[in-house]
Amino acid sequence: MVDFLVTTDWLDEHLDEPDLRILDVTPMLTQDRVNLAREQSYGQGHIAHSLFFDVASGNGVLSDPKAALPWAWPTPEQFMKTMSEFGIANDTRVVIVARSPRKGIDSGTMWCTRAWWTMHHFGVDVGILRGGIDQWLADGYPLVTDPPESVPRTEFIVDDNWQRGIASKEDVLAAIDDGTCLIDSLSASSYDGSRDGYGLRNGHITSAINVPFHEIIDGETANFKSDAELAAAFHNAPDDSHIITYCGAAIAATVDAFALKCLGRYDVSVYDGSLLEWTADESLPMTDPSSN
Repeated sequence: MVDFLVTTDWLDEHLDEPDLRILDVTPMLTQDRVNLAREQSYGQGHIAHSLFFDVASGNGVLSDPKAALPWAWPTPEQFMKTMSEFGIANDTRVVIVARSPRKGIDSGTMWCTRAWWTMHHFGVDVGILRGGIDQWLADGYPLVTDPPESVPRTEFIVDDNWQRGIASKEDVLAAIDDGTCLIDSLSASSYDGSRDGYGLRNGHITSAINVPFHEIIDGETANFKSDAELAAAFHNAPDDSHIITYCGAAIAATVDAFALKCLGRYDVSVYDGSLLEWTADESLPMTDPSSN
């Protein structure tokens, strides 16, 4: 497995290094897509030197506020500005951490991978803390309640090939017939249409296979299964095909995409509009097994 996950021991050993930046992406979203975690999680205790990095809000730090859909990828200009504000340069090592405060509601995993997926493709040297802040505590490491530290402004230059990480509606439509493997990262009941899905139509994008993101982790947060178990989960994804993952709003889809990257698959992208965009267009094909 490619080492995009770091352990609590590794983080503790490198905690005070000046070129390390720790970003806390804990989610506690309201129905209005407002993230309460800054006050109700980070403010109650966080890993020393970590900064609160609000990815989860509808107009979070890695989302384009001018986009029609929430959580759309930022522009390169916006991304560079955000990296500068958080003191991240091209030679900075970043570790993403999170909690999942409300069981069954918040998934720290998918916000870790959403942050990782965006930052990695824009050119950041970034990893995720395996097991998240809960594992940090379980391993006997402390939290602090100190105010966020000020960081120096930096310059960041984005990777010229940053768009390789995302797919468009047109890419997905072409993928149905061109041999690309589409992966639905949502639950089996969403995939088969037996419960209401995301957007205006139930079921899945025609030709997609289903690898629910919860089935490739042993638990929140970012406690990914072994490489053998991950490989087994993706056994229906051909070795020689490009892969596009999707979900409701391109958040959970990054969990599957991240796991595939860990397995050494570099031909993976995430459909940025996902079902929020796809289901709204009646001309785009979907399959709803529950309607048969």
